[in-house]
Amino acid sequence: MTHEEGAGGHTPCMDRNHYRFRTVWTLSAPAATVYGVLKRIEDYPRWWPQVREVARLDDTTGIVTIRSVLPYDLTFTLREGRRDRENGVLEAGLSGDIDGWARWTLTDLGAHGCLAHYEQEVDVRARLLRLLAVPGRPLFRANHALMLRAGRRGLAAHLEAV
Repeated sequence: MTHEEGAGGHTPCMDRNHYRFRTVWTLSAPAATVYGVLKRIEDYPRWWPQVREVARLDDTTGIVTIRSVLPYDLTFTLREGRRDRENGVLEAGLSGDIDGWARWTLTDLGAHGCLAHYEQEVDVRARLLRLLAVPGRPLFRANHALMLRAGRRGLAAHLEAV
């Protein structure tokens, strides 16, 4: 099961470069196993095709490059924030082409696996994307949704192989 929702309605004063995303994935693996995979950002390119590269700078920071369907790379620095294995929370700050935060929250479902809640709130800083904010917004949201669907499929396949 997958539930995805993008930024809510917008008003004329809303910043067209601000996005909020929420996604819920049902995965067959236990939350502890999924947590172990998700905390290793350097391995994301192995199972998430749109995460093109992760270059670790140190134990808590990395440079991430992503690209989905649209022919445009986004590069940002990911700084690990909250890591709470007991409550299944991984949170990170993002800065660069996108500024904001992302968070995974895992809920164990016992023998049925777990729910993986992904939340992201960002402001787009990449110049071209800012220039295309109004006409491009529906495309950017669709691009993000496609990326998340591929990530869910990739993570599920990776978990099956673990």
